[in-house]
Amino acid sequence: PDLAVGMGGFASGPLLWIASQKRIPTLIQEQNSYAGITNKLLARKVNRICVAYGGMEKFFPSDKIVVTGNPVRKDISEISGRIKKGYDFFGFEKNRRTLFVMGGSLGARTINHAVFNHLQRIIDEEIQLIWQIGRIYYDDFQQKLKGYDLSNIRTFEFLKEIDLAYAVADAVVARAGALSISELCIAGKPVLFVPSPNVAEDHQTKNAKALVEVEAALLVTDGEAVEHMVPKAINLLNDHGMRARLGKNIAKLAIPDATDRILREIETLLN
Repeated sequence: PDLAVGMGGFASGPLLWIASQKRIPTLIQEQNSYAGITNKLLARKVNRICVAYGGMEKFFPSDKIVVTGNPVRKDISEISGRIKKGYDFFGFEKNRRTLFVMGGSLGARTINHAVFNHLQRIIDEEIQLIWQIGRIYYDDFQQKLKGYDLSNIRTFEFLKEIDLAYAVADAVVARAGALSISELCIAGKPVLFVPSPNVAEDHQTKNAKALVEVEAALLVTDGEAVEHMVPKAINLLNDHGMRARLGKNIAKLAIPDATDRILREIETLLN
């Protein structure tokens, strides 16, 4: 190969290590605010390190770091023109508050139980809910939801049209994976993070705290979520000033041309 690229997964460790020994140009990308062990081990061997957050000098040699951001789907950056389409797609009304809850393609057990625990309050307050339940939990929750008034609730096993959900959402509840955060920065949406505790080195909590520290997001822990997630999300929906502040601050962190930035670094190494 003319170049070897690693994205931080454990399988990239041996590959990039051998490539560096063979003097093949190497580049790694660190998606999180807290560097993973594979990238930390490779840092002194590779030629370039693309990062999504500032302050990564505490993990990597500063002369190799380039802030590029994380690539996201192009349609996320175009949601301002998709608002009408979004309301039509979900069958929602513009003058009602809309909450988008997502726990990833497989789903998030705690987030789903938190929503269900407060579902009647969501219904009573006439909140429009977009709820991505996830493949693992979808069938079970379809049974649990029988008997509830779901006229303002849209449930999905997996939502392919996530750009439309971002377009109409007044607030978002999500895990704090690196790519979800990058999407939310591009979308400029106020968000309540519920970091997954079941990830390496608890990096989702560190990701979320990096935004909380600059008033760009709210945080509730996984252990507190069943009791506090929905009340905190409803408070956010009811607080226009807080939503505006969080949305403005998270948008400042967006890097919409992340893909081009990474490609430019690859081209530089190839040349």
